Amino acid sequence: MNQTDTYAILSDAIVVVLLGSGPILALALGVGLAIAFFQALTQIQEMTLTFVPKIAAIFLGLLAALPFMYATLKGLSDKVFDLIVSGGL
Repeated sequence: MNQTDTYAILSDAIVVVLLGSGPILALALGVGLAIAFFQALTQIQEMTLTFVPKIAAIFLGLLAALPFMYATLKGLSDKVFDLIVSGGL
């Protein structure tokens, strides 16, 4: 195993982390912006108003995105385990 193999594995791992966390982070950002916009329009400055909808949206987003996240992580782990079995690592 040389430096290019290590670089390929690390770059794949970074892509998997970004693909796994990206949808949930984008959902949290969208819900947070919508709530902030609602608070600015109505002048309701309740601190707990931001947390409950955001937590509910993140939970529902995790339920929806979990199969995609699992498949992405399984693909990377299969690739790394195949390299280990073949003696590449």
